[in-house]
Amino acid sequence: MENTDWEQFSYDVIDGKAGGKVLWQPRILCWYSDKIFAKQSLGEFEGCRLSDIYKRLDICNRVYDYNACICRVVDEKKIQHFSRQISPLERELGIRTPLGEITARLRTNNSNGGEFFSKWWIETEEDLKIYTYYEQASDWAYDDGAFQRVRAEWGKMGAPSVFLPRTTIQHAYLDTMGVENTAYALADTPEAMRRYFAALNESHDRYIDVLNRLPIRFVNFGDNLHCALLPDEYFEEFILPAYIHRTEKLHKAGKFVFSHWDGDTKSILKYAKQTTLDGIEAITPKPQGDVTLEEVKEALGDQMFLLDGIAAILFAQPFTEEDLIRQTEEVIRLFAPKLILGISDEMASFGTMDRIRLVKSIVEKYNRSLQ
Repeated sequence: MENTDWEQFSYDVIDGKAGGKVLWQPRILCWYSDKIFAKQSLGEFEGCRLSDIYKRLDICNRVYDYNACICRVVDEKKIQHFSRQISPLERELGIRTPLGEITARLRTNNSNGGEFFSKWWIETEEDLKIYTYYEQASDWAYDDGAFQRVRAEWGKMGAPSVFLPRTTIQHAYLDTMGVENTAYALADTPEAMRRYFAALNESHDRYIDVLNRLPIRFVNFGDNLHCALLPDEYFEEFILPAYIHRTEKLHKAGKFVFSHWDGDTKSILKYAKQTTLDGIEAITPKPQGDVTLEEVKEALGDQMFLLDGIAAILFAQPFTEEDLIRQTEEVIRLFAPKLILGISDEMASFGTMDRIRLVKSIVEKYNRSLQ
């Protein structure tokens, strides 16, 4: 059987041309990569690439692999990147600039391929100045070879998609400083932090200028927002203005713009419509997150898309197939047609493909009912 043109279906959904049909777009990279790392069997998909699995299941992917086609560019006479392996499980990365040198350390473990910071890039005010200079001196460029390689692998199994570098304070929390360092820096050196955030915004504007020339319509702010780290004053000063500015630039180029909110979201959902986003990805409902689907619907209204919506823990025991069916049907009832149905946020390695197929069957039945 010839596979569905999921790329065109994706465009039809966001353009309101799908006749109210729902797109099922589960992300299973975590399931796949964890099993590969642990050398566990992929069962019926043994020997398959991730793209092969999507093709065999005839399901749509949100193809973020296209991130590889936009690359950071620096003047190598002024800025040099370096790295060294410290131990089998730890490596050091470095950036050398005319203002000085900063380093970070990343540690992995034996249970999965993930890494975490054992030393952050920014730990002093001097580090902050150096990193601010680094962003000010950075530009971005398109790599057509990378674009074509991703296109060759994924074809029409999903629309080209990218996620932007994290926004202001989320960049500090997750990419350069960590929560504790960020909190102290905002209290002790607020103007230096604001200069850092301004440099990020200007750098990301240059990223958007490159992106806006490309045939990539799906643009995500990969921020991993969690309301416990974003009191109202932080959201209103650091997140909301940046979102409105970014989205305005992207909308002028016809992009569909959404953000990734995958922590607890109850206290920030009230800002959803103010962001000017087209939708929000990965809001995690109960029994996993801290919000009900009704609360999410109230926040998004009828104009914003929900991307995902099914709690990831429902794809494995001890939750039953009936639990999964119930929430899937509720998501469709509340959000269709402003819905790209998926897993909030990814299926874990102990989830089952039977449940991926189960949701596929529910969506197909719903879509047939519209005909």
